[in-house]
Amino acid sequence: MHQELMSLPKTLAEDVAQNLVMVARLIDEEPEQAYAYSRIALRLASRVAAVREAAGFAAYATQKYSEALAEFRAARRMTGHVELWPVMADCERGMGRPERALEMAGAPEVQKLDKAGQVEMRLVAAGARRDLGQLDAAIVTLQSPELASNSVQPWTPRLRYAYADALLAAGREDEAREWFAKALESDKDGATDASDRLAEMDGVDFVDALDEDGDDADIADEREAEYAADEPDSAPDEDDDRADVDVDVDVEAADDVVVDVEDDKGPADKA
Repeated sequence: MHQELMSLPKTLAEDVAQNLVMVARLIDEEPEQAYAYSRIALRLASRVAAVREAAGFAAYATQKYSEALAEFRAARRMTGHVELWPVMADCERGMGRPERALEMAGAPEVQKLDKAGQVEMRLVAAGARRDLGQLDAAIVTLQSPELASNSVQPWTPRLRYAYADALLAAGREDEAREWFAKALESDKDGATDASDRLAEMDGVDFVDALDEDGDDADIADEREAEYAADEPDSAPDEDDDRADVDVDVDVEAADDVVVDVEDDKGPADKA
């Protein structure tokens, strides 16, 4: 990306980079804001492949699949790379075209993907099978050397989880539970909700500790109110020097503090 931005005038490159940083920072927690920043970057530098790709992922995160697909296609035309092929296929699913996603899963581009990309393509293809109601085919699609391997790779939790979910949808509960457990075992970063799915299958209900704390606090407040009602009113002590505390502020020291609020202003066009 840095190399691509070097083709722009320095000030423009800095503005575009700042917006792309915000896209990356917000896309998981605040996708709508990330999308807004991506649109600014896109307007500033639409001929930069990294910008088109970032705009595609921001649109994808907000379920604007048609727009995302257009941006991914543009980025691919600019670079000639195939890394975006699985997410492009998933956009087809999002647009209600699972058959098209399956066609892409069988295209020559898949053979050019690295191992992670091929696993991702397998996940998309299995999802497309499920979209078409082909549960058994989805299960078979996920059965692969990567699924059978005991080594844990970045894609392992999601692959095992998808397989467990497909088994459960097909009514194979015992096998599903086994694979949810395997997904949980490999999921050190909490990428899936395998633990919740296992608990649900086992009939375990979680009690929200915060709600319990809240109930205890309400009881304490009621008891405090009852106690206060029995106490005589007391007037504040006019001689209490705590009401006249002077706070000295070092204004000169405060002038040395520089607060950067640029990131808190929300998307802004700096062009």
